[in-house]
Amino acid sequence: MESADLREEVTCPICFSIYTDPVTLICGHTYCLRCINRTWDNQDEGEYSCPECKHRFRRRPELKRNLRLRNIADTFQPTEPVKDTGILCTYCTHPATKSCLLCEASFCDYHLRVHSKSEEHVLTEPTTSWGNRKCSTHKKLLEYYCTEDAACICASCSLAGEHRGHQVELLNEASEKKKKKLRDVLQKLTTEREKTEKRVQSLQEHRRGVQEKAAGVTERLTALIRDIRKQLEDLEKRVLSDITQQQEQVLLTISDLIQQLENEKDELTRKICHIEELCNMTDPLTVLQEQESHRDDFCGAGKGDNEVTQRDCKQVLAGGDLDKDLISVTLYRGLADIFTDVKRDIYMQATSDILLDINTAHNNVIISGDLKTASCSGINQQRPDTQGRFTVYPQVLSTRSFSSGRHYWEVQISESGGWRVGVCYPSMERGGYQSEIGNNNKSWGLWGYNKDLLVQHNTIYTSLHPPLSCDTVGILLDYEAGHLTFYELCDPIRHLHTVTVTFTEPLHAAFWVWCDGDCVRILL
Repeated sequence: MESADLREEVTCPICFSIYTDPVTLICGHTYCLRCINRTWDNQDEGEYSCPECKHRFRRRPELKRNLRLRNIADTFQPTEPVKDTGILCTYCTHPATKSCLLCEASFCDYHLRVHSKSEEHVLTEPTTSWGNRKCSTHKKLLEYYCTEDAACICASCSLAGEHRGHQVELLNEASEKKKKKLRDVLQKLTTEREKTEKRVQSLQEHRRGVQEKAAGVTERLTALIRDIRKQLEDLEKRVLSDITQQQEQVLLTISDLIQQLENEKDELTRKICHIEELCNMTDPLTVLQEQESHRDDFCGAGKGDNEVTQRDCKQVLAGGDLDKDLISVTLYRGLADIFTDVKRDIYMQATSDILLDINTAHNNVIISGDLKTASCSGINQQRPDTQGRFTVYPQVLSTRSFSSGRHYWEVQISESGGWRVGVCYPSMERGGYQSEIGNNNKSWGLWGYNKDLLVQHNTIYTSLHPPLSCDTVGILLDYEAGHLTFYELCDPIRHLHTVTVTFTEPLHAAFWVWCDGDCVRILL
């Protein structure tokens, strides 16, 4: 028996598909278990019959699966599952695999075999949308594509309709051209997506790096603060212990002296009582004889001892107290040691020895006696000309330069007027337009003028918002990392701006004051 004939033998006459769980009735006909049950469910009770030979059964038969036939039928089942599109065959209940645009019908694999194979029967993927497959004017299949109007048309539209004389293409040809353009777009989009994925990956890696760095900094600072707290607790115990020892020593001296005075008071009381007794006696002989035998009990006895006790009391009252200066020195030394450890652990040196170099100060800049404050004045200071002195702008540099390490200093600025703080190379010009801080490639400055706040380098300005809310600015220089960072020292501290650059020369702290009375002062 040929394969086609055998397939007919394993096809259910109800659903026209390969048997699924075949069962054979006593009349010899075979059906899918689901198909015969569904058929009998629609028949009246007591009128069950075979759909083919109409053989009647008195009661609904018990169905037994035909295992041998099922094994044969399984060999005709498709190796890959049929894609369920949700569209059923027009002629049965099985999923449709194709739709015919001409017939406006959908077919399963079985019914598709008996469908016409002529060219006018156009097959597509299963669909229920027939309207958009035909011309709304001529009710014919859309077979062409008008390139001028970018529209799908039927043959009548091309020959006699509104698209007559237009350049047209077969749908398949136009589709392939569009697919080619889409592939080009797809390639570009794929490339863009790959770039985006790389950016996302880069940002994710950066995020992980930030999280890891934050965790590391948190752990380090937690350990540092825990150590500071431990050192402060130890210092507290040491200072309190010193206070206790001093107190015990002073109190012991006072207690000894009090005891001596109490003993002396008791002795004086005894003598007073004895003399009072003598004074109350009426026998002259007894009084006179008592005076001779107890001469030491009368006035003037023990006078030298009294003077020593008074001197001791004066000494205790004058100097017998806590040595607060010693306690202060102990506390100061302990705090200084802790601060030294903190500076070492945070890898930042608080630069307390920044002084203004009067030899670089413009003649309209007044330098305070402690070399910490620069203020602008309309009076020329008549300083001698030096090679490093600024001659155009009211500026001054620090005496100290930085060529390595991390350094931090704080500056108090005028609340109004104009000022600049920053750093510069020693090779920066001292005269001319290029000598202003931030107006060349050898200096970086934070510039404040009334409410405006800017960062300037090489004549390029970067505006900062909002303006300062206090009059103190912190400057952190990390020479090796190439970072110059400005902070506003309000509560909380606000990061203003960080400059990133590779420094090639030593750096001096630089200061600029603009109007008469404007000033900057180095605090730390």
